[in-house]
Amino acid sequence: MRSRIGEGAVRLLEVDRERNALLIERADPGTSLWDVEDDEEATLIAASVLRCLWLRPPPDDHPFRLLADEAERWTAQLRSDWEALGRPFEQWLVDAATAATRELAGSQAKPAVCHQDLQGSNVLKARREPWLAIDPKPIVAEPAFDVASLLRDRRWSIDRAIIQRRLDLLAAELDLDRDRMQGWGLVHALHWGVGPDKIEPDLVECARLLAT
Repeated sequence: MRSRIGEGAVRLLEVDRERNALLIERADPGTSLWDVEDDEEATLIAASVLRCLWLRPPPDDHPFRLLADEAERWTAQLRSDWEALGRPFEQWLVDAATAATRELAGSQAKPAVCHQDLQGSNVLKARREPWLAIDPKPIVAEPAFDVASLLRDRRWSIDRAIIQRRLDLLAAELDLDRDRMQGWGLVHALHWGVGPDKIEPDLVECARLLAT
C-alpha cells in the first residue's frame, strides 16, 4: 500500500521484486497504539488514521482483492471448516455470518483500499505524522468493513460494553453505519478465528458478542 504525506501509512521507499523485498519508512519512535491505555483515546486515534488511509479511491487498474468476492468465499469456507472441526460452537453464529455477508456484500458504499488489520499493534507513533499504519492486508471494500479488527482490538480484555462504546465512537467520528460495522466485524472475526485446523476461542467470542 503506497502512501504519500497525509495518507496515514508508512511510505514504501523501494521494491526489489527479484528478492521479494520492500524498503519502507521507519516509524520513529515506533511506540504502539497499544501503549495508549485509555480505550476511547486509542479508538479516536485509530479513527484518524483510517480517515487518512481512505482519502484516495482505488485506481481502476488496482491489483487488490474485492470484499464482495472474498466474503462469499470466507463464509463458505467457515461452514466447511466448522463442520470438519466437529461443530465446535453454535450453528446460529455460522448462520448469522452467512446472513450478514448476503446482506452487506452486494450493497456496499463507495469503496476504498482498506487496511483490513488496523489494530493497535499496527499503528505506530512517528515523526512525520503523529501516528502511521503498518502491515496492511489490502482489500477493496466499503470503509465500514475496515473497522473490524479495531472493534475486537486488545481482545484479551474485550466485553460487550467495550464493543458497544467503540461502535458508538466510530460511527460518530467516521460517519459510518453502525449496523454495517457490526455485521462486517462478525464476518471478519470468524474468518480469522476459524480455519481447517484451528479455532481461536477469543475470536469466536468476539463474533458472538457482535452477533448479539
